[in-house]
Amino acid sequence: MKILVSADMEGATGVTWPADVLPGTPQWERCRSLFTSDVNAAALGFFDGGAGEVLINEAHWTMRNLLLENLDDRVQMLTGKHKSLSMVEGIQHGDVDAVAFVGYHTGAGTEGVLAHTYLANSITGVWLNGVRASEGLLNAHVAAEYGVPVVLVTGDDLTCVDAEGYAPDARKVAVKDYVSRYAAVCRTPARTAADIREAAARAVPLAGRYAPVEGGPFTVELEFDAEHLAAAATVVPGVAISGERRVSYTSATMYEGIRTFKAVTTLVSSAVEEQYG
Repeated sequence: MKILVSADMEGATGVTWPADVLPGTPQWERCRSLFTSDVNAAALGFFDGGAGEVLINEAHWTMRNLLLENLDDRVQMLTGKHKSLSMVEGIQHGDVDAVAFVGYHTGAGTEGVLAHTYLANSITGVWLNGVRASEGLLNAHVAAEYGVPVVLVTGDDLTCVDAEGYAPDARKVAVKDYVSRYAAVCRTPARTAADIREAAARAVPLAGRYAPVEGGPFTVELEFDAEHLAAAATVVPGVAISGERRVSYTSATMYEGIRTFKAVTTLVSSAVEEQYG
C-alpha cells in the first residue's frame, strides 16, 4: 500500500502569520521543524497502520521547506517546483492507494489561519462549479479523477470543517483553533504529533483505489483584488472575463482544470506590482 502525503505549511503546528511560512525568514527556519514534525507523524502513523510506502510531496511555496534529515528513513520525499500536478504530483501514476492533506488551510476569502488559495493575496475567491473552493477541494477532485481517496486532513479547526465537504470519511486533526487570519490557539508539537500519528494509523483502512470519477466538465471562477489581474489572466487560452475582477474557464477534466489554474495563478503573480498589487 502506498500513501501520498501532500504537505502544505500554513496549516502546520504553531504557524500563524506570514513570516512563519515565508522562505528565508528566521521564523520560517524555526517553523520548518514544526512542519516536518507534522508530516513525519503522519508517515509514522501510516506505517503503524500497515502502509508499505509513503511518498511526501512538498506543496508549499518553493516546495523546499521540509527537513529531509528529520524524516523517518522509510519515507521518500518529492521536493522542488515545476511539477505537472503541483500539490498532488505523483497521484497520476496509478500506484497511489490514498492521499493525505497535511498542513492544509481554508480558501481565499474565508475565515481561517492564513486562508488563501494558491496565491497569498490577490485572489479573493475561487469557485468550482459554483461552490467556493479551497486548495483541498480542488485537489480532492483531482484525486477522485484518479480513483484515490483522501484519508487524512490536518490544519486548523476550520480546515477540518472545510474537509467535511470534500472528504467526509477522512480522519481530521486540528492542530490549532482559528482566532483570526493571523492568530490561533495552538497545541504543542508533542501533542499534535501524537494526534496526527494516531489519526493516520486509523486512516489506513480507508485506503484503496476505486473507479475513477469522471465529474466534468469543471467550471472554475476566480475573483481578484484588482481589475488588471483579471485582464492578465485572460492571456491563458480559454480564460475569459466573467464579471467585475473575475475570470472563468471550463475544463473537461480536473487534470486540465488544475493545470490551467496553475497557469493562471503563475501569470497573475507576475502581474502584481510591489505595494499596489
